[in-house]
Amino acid sequence: MTQQESISLHTLPPIDWPRTALGPPSGWPACLRLSVDIMLNCPAGMAIVWGPEKILLYNKAYAALMGVRAESVPGGAVPTMIPAVFGWNHAALEAVWGGAALAYPAQAMPLWRDGAPDHQLLDLHYTPLRDDAGVVRGVLCAMQPSAAPPPTASAPSHARVLVVEDNPDALYLVCEMLRALGYEVDAAGDGERALAMLQDGRYAILFSDVSLPGMSGIELARTALRSQPQLQVVFASGYGGALTSQLDFPATSMQKPYEIDQLRDMLASAAARAPMVRL
Repeated sequence: MTQQESISLHTLPPIDWPRTALGPPSGWPACLRLSVDIMLNCPAGMAIVWGPEKILLYNKAYAALMGVRAESVPGGAVPTMIPAVFGWNHAALEAVWGGAALAYPAQAMPLWRDGAPDHQLLDLHYTPLRDDAGVVRGVLCAMQPSAAPPPTASAPSHARVLVVEDNPDALYLVCEMLRALGYEVDAAGDGERALAMLQDGRYAILFSDVSLPGMSGIELARTALRSQPQLQVVFASGYGGALTSQLDFPATSMQKPYEIDQLRDMLASAAARAPMVRL
């Protein structure tokens, strides 16, 4: 280990990294150790996606800017949904993964703040993180509030969505993002609770994980559709579109992890197909 690498490891905050998806820092490439060290000790908002799994890391300034909870372990997990700063422009991020360093001023990031949907206008700076062989292994995003005027708010959708997810952090993130996009949102942590909530017919869209404790998301949707055939069903799963070809009822599916623009477009399409329901 070089002196520079030793200093980087020494200055990392006391985080139990072996418990995260990244594992202990001793096994990280030097570019990741240095980038994480800079990120966690920087007062500016910064976030990293690392590896093909899109492992997410961020600092407290990022959490404050984006209105998310600052966890005791800042990332080190594969997100259910790609965060706004990494999912707003698929083509741009593909270019950064290809080795380009890019900057995008005054980009509106959807978020949920103080109990209401909002947008954070940010200047975004993307840098590819290369290992010793020059291979891009991750992307660093540095951000700051933009001085540009705020965008004109778009009219929100009033479609009501029931989100079903047994992972509390994933449930929180998805619900907050859907509210920021303008949806009326309720949440359930298991299929049995979700089925009881669906009985009054208030929901236009069921957005559910497939793997749930007890009743699966598939069985939940199948049961709900017997009494509410107009219900629009969207699944989040590791099977992606291959899942829907095996079902005996109409549904759409997104591959985890998904990007915000995919979530926005999928839910907008489902809302457009859904009939008006009472709130």
